[in-house]
Amino acid sequence: MKVELRSDGVHISGYVNVTGRQSRPVLTPRGRVIEVVEQRAFARAIERAGGKVNMLLDHNPNRLLASTIDGTLTVSEDEIGLRAEAVVADAEVIEGAKSKKLRGWSFGMKNVVDSVEERADALPIRHVKDFNMYEISLLMYRNPVYSATSVEIRADKEEEVEERALNSQVEFVLPEPEPQPEPPKYDNSAFKARLDALKQ
Repeated sequence: MKVELRSDGVHISGYVNVTGRQSRPVLTPRGRVIEVVEQRAFARAIERAGGKVNMLLDHNPNRLLASTIDGTLTVSEDEIGLRAEAVVADAEVIEGAKSKKLRGWSFGMKNVVDSVEERADALPIRHVKDFNMYEISLLMYRNPVYSATSVEIRADKEEEVEERALNSQVEFVLPEPEPQPEPPKYDNSAFKARLDALKQ
């Protein structure tokens, strides 16, 4: 993730998740597995959401930072994975960027369609083929744990929500502090001349 502080806010870009690559061991509704998000799964999720994806702070629905609706967020899947770029004008995030507190990306997925490949001498591989995704998150206070699962109740219906974070390094590009002008030098030559004249 690259974090760049500019005059209009914090510009954040990078990969939220990499497709086609095995994760480290994670705990999922399928148990402890190695997980692989299949290619094109993110593209289908974005299309299914009608292109509307929000960027939240720490998965908090009350902390909207950017959105594809107003153009402050773009998300797309390329040959590497899910890439996001955002411009965030939130004062708390700007301060977090200045103090290098931003920790990385995460995304939430629901209604996951998957298959599990059992292996004799290793953890099973969970192939994530499809899911719904309406938000990604910028992590500032939450630890970027790769896997977390929770249950939401909406309209009397339970939905299982899985959160995934990519363990990546954060590169901060902060503006150099402006050089402070030197204080003006006091010219006391006139005073010295008067003092010398009095001595004579």
